[in-house]
Amino acid sequence: MNASTLHMAQLAPTATERLPLRQKIGFGLGSILDMWGHWLYASLAFQVFNIFLGVAPGLISTVQAIKIVIDAGSDALFGWLSDNARTKYGRRRPFILVGGVLAGVGLPLMFAVGRGWTDMQYFWFMLVSMIIYVPVMSCFNMPWVSLGAEMTPDYHERTSVMAVRNAIQKGPELAMFFAAQFTTLSWFHDANGKPDILRGAQVYTSILGAIMVAVSIAIFLLVRERYYEKLVSRTQTHIPLADTLWRTLRCGPFRTVLTMSLAYSIGTAMVGALGYYATVYYVCKGDIVLATKWNTAMGLAGMAFGFAGIPFFTWIARRWGKRTGLAVVLSLAICAFIGDWWLYDPDMPALQLLACGFVAFTGAGFWTLYAATIGDVVDYDESQTGQRREGSFSACQSWISKVGIALGVGASGWILQFTGFDATKEGAQAPEAIFWIRILLSGIPVIGLVLALIAILRFPLTEARMLEIRNKLEATRGKV
Repeated sequence: MNASTLHMAQLAPTATERLPLRQKIGFGLGSILDMWGHWLYASLAFQVFNIFLGVAPGLISTVQAIKIVIDAGSDALFGWLSDNARTKYGRRRPFILVGGVLAGVGLPLMFAVGRGWTDMQYFWFMLVSMIIYVPVMSCFNMPWVSLGAEMTPDYHERTSVMAVRNAIQKGPELAMFFAAQFTTLSWFHDANGKPDILRGAQVYTSILGAIMVAVSIAIFLLVRERYYEKLVSRTQTHIPLADTLWRTLRCGPFRTVLTMSLAYSIGTAMVGALGYYATVYYVCKGDIVLATKWNTAMGLAGMAFGFAGIPFFTWIARRWGKRTGLAVVLSLAICAFIGDWWLYDPDMPALQLLACGFVAFTGAGFWTLYAATIGDVVDYDESQTGQRREGSFSACQSWISKVGIALGVGASGWILQFTGFDATKEGAQAPEAIFWIRILLSGIPVIGLVLALIAILRFPLTEARMLEIRNKLEATRGKV
């Protein structure tokens, strides 16, 4: 056996380190709540409150920004609570069950508004409902994300866990793309034959909320907490709340992946609404019903391309490591967003499928490999501190990335207003508005992606380095 073969054999997961598919699926089901609980509201907010109810887009994006900042703080709290919890059901699963059920019940209440309210009445309803709902989602999400970093000690098996999660995630992603079309179905047309988008959103979120409740129960029954049972419950002491942020940020490799995530999140979030508006007002000339049909088709394309992206980038990471895999992801994502200038074309509307597909292809790779690096960072931190602090790292990365998303989302409505878009106009928008929507949709993400690429090239936790760290940990506290 040569040195290269021996090295690969050492890194291959043993039979005890390979997770049963049942547990991988159980963990992956959490992506349903993660997607709908965090992002469904954001994807429908402009459709319901701006296009249907006429609320100023700047007010909507301001609420979204405030929501994500609150989210970041509550994530830190629940990450810390789950790190220190000790129950017969583990330290993560009880939070997952309670938070998930409450999140499903609360989702449709986010659209329980009346008609004919003033802009400020809608603004205050959105803000107060966010303040209530955000901690509920944190109660589910932080323990669930933390669990992903502690399900296996193996370098490659961590990538496999995240690959299964992201494959399952394509289902709820498709449901999000279909959401806009669902609200315009003929079932919800008013007496004048116009879509009652508000009523459609209320029905749709009620259906998805019920699914979220059922999924929360399934996750609780299917997953197990490997590190809690074999290490944490017997040896780990209380972790101070301050460690959730300050001591965690002192970890050098963690700061590197945070920088990458922050640049990626800000760059893509700032244009989150522009793709939909490009479809409606540039490609479909203001025909909302036609645009929502294309939006659903783009969701299908995104799901197909996303599925293809998961094994492709997983293979690259297995062959050359996660750092190289992320560098390839970001390079291809830059090309994808540049291509949006040509792929949103009213003469060839089907090209939109490629626009969405290419972004989904790279996005699936990014979130799969990024999530898999967090477990490596936690191992590195354990080798320095002697503690397993998955909740602290999950909460801190959530806090930082969501502040970044808050900045991006908060800017998105104002960017839309900057383009000259006018919601009171029916049909086509001014050519100047269309030009700025298109140029910003392509240009802004590229800046963030270039910065993310520079950051990941400095990430020090290579495959060989992680083997050294694992050997050191197992020599000190044994295997898990």
